[in-house]
Amino acid sequence: MVSDTHNRLGTVVCENGTPNVMEFSFVLEGVSNEIIVKRGEFVSVVTPAGEVISRVQDLIRTNRYYQHAEAVREYQSRGEPLRSIFPTDRWQYTVASARVVGLWANNRPVRPYFAVSPGSVVRQVDASVLSQFLRLDPNNGLNLGSLGHHNLAFTPSIDRLLSKHLAILAMSGAGKSYFVSVLLEELLTRTKKQGRIAIVLIDVHGEYRYLKDIEPLTKTESSIVDVEHIRGAHLQIPVNSMTAEGIGSLVSDMSTVQKRELKRVLSEIQSFYKDGYSLKELIDYIRDDDTIKGNTRDALIGWLYNLEETRLFGKEAVPDIKSIVQPGRLTIIDLSDFISLRKKQIVVAHLANELLYLRRRESIPPFLLVLEEAHQFCPESRHDLALPKSRIETIAREGRKFFALLCLISQRPVKLSTTVLSQCSNQAIFRCTNPYDLDHIGRSSEGIDRAALDAITTLEVGESLFVGETVSVPTFVKIRKRYFEPSGKAKSLSDALLRAEK
Repeated sequence: MVSDTHNRLGTVVCENGTPNVMEFSFVLEGVSNEIIVKRGEFVSVVTPAGEVISRVQDLIRTNRYYQHAEAVREYQSRGEPLRSIFPTDRWQYTVASARVVGLWANNRPVRPYFAVSPGSVVRQVDASVLSQFLRLDPNNGLNLGSLGHHNLAFTPSIDRLLSKHLAILAMSGAGKSYFVSVLLEELLTRTKKQGRIAIVLIDVHGEYRYLKDIEPLTKTESSIVDVEHIRGAHLQIPVNSMTAEGIGSLVSDMSTVQKRELKRVLSEIQSFYKDGYSLKELIDYIRDDDTIKGNTRDALIGWLYNLEETRLFGKEAVPDIKSIVQPGRLTIIDLSDFISLRKKQIVVAHLANELLYLRRRESIPPFLLVLEEAHQFCPESRHDLALPKSRIETIAREGRKFFALLCLISQRPVKLSTTVLSQCSNQAIFRCTNPYDLDHIGRSSEGIDRAALDAITTLEVGESLFVGETVSVPTFVKIRKRYFEPSGKAKSLSDALLRAEK
């Protein structure tokens, strides 16, 4: 049993209908102006049934001499401060309200089922107990930062963080891309003994290309960082691997008759071109086919010409997905060359489809598809303009069975598909102030209460709220500094302006 003075913070009191099963208040000990506990900090009450783990929701300072405004004003009007007349400092105290998050009993978390007793001692939570209660993995987990107000590393296991998909949500500039860099560092520096996952990153703005030039932290074989950078302009989708339904999904309003004719043509042309064929050769084949009616032929040729103009299609796959998706390797698909959203969507639709297809057949290892600006590719609305949406939703629903995993990053959660977001059992939520985004997060996130949702608006840059399977209760985390910093990149507007003057 812990001694009565060890890490003692205060005493449980009766106030506002507490203590009850889920809430209690306690008066802080120590000097009146001393800050010994902070909002959001975990505290504990040791009971015969186990250790009640709670989180401080609010702090209220009170003083009996300052409770009546009229009396304070009257003394002020005499020109003397109140503290010179009365012993105000001896009657100032702080009351903390705490929300019970669980009971730690027999080395496992239990749902709370009783109220703590008035007069009980409130203490700091032992770091080892808190680590176990939150289901962290200090030995083999990912070092992503530290718990807010606690000297405890936040080290979730890779199983809990990624195995049921992860969504990273924040307003612009809140630190989500920085956190992705930290997450990638942790995944890239894992050893073979720890188990390594293949990573495919869709980099819309070219933010992560600096990772291809990073040097290992140590010179051991296990520290080699395997990063491959592929520019969007170098990508090529093989035409002979596409079905009529696949081509039809890239255009709008293709009729059943047109799909049937295209399916027949694709079946015939496979035997005509043994080594593959281009869109131009497919167009020529359709133009020379007299069995296709004129209107159908013209429509098919028009759609295929539009696809050819994207310059994304060819006879061979570039790159070969089987060769680039390897354990411990990060493959960056850099789409910053593309201005056209449609071209980006075609690439993402193809990659998502191929990755899941190959993983189902175990032709590639377990992978994590990291999707920047996810709301552009799987939006809540505008189904006709979201080419990859159905593929991403399929991975979200079925991918976890095959360890085909998603990491979705978005600065507009309200525009992100509810179907996809609800399948992300883990979420890292950074500062967000838009009420529509907050409401969308609240409706799609399990285990997040109103108090935690309100706290999201006050998070500092680099602070995050983790909810879901990763931790047993919603947990605030300060993201650690990344090991590798991009070089040659302007860090602010002033920096960019000075560089422009050179």
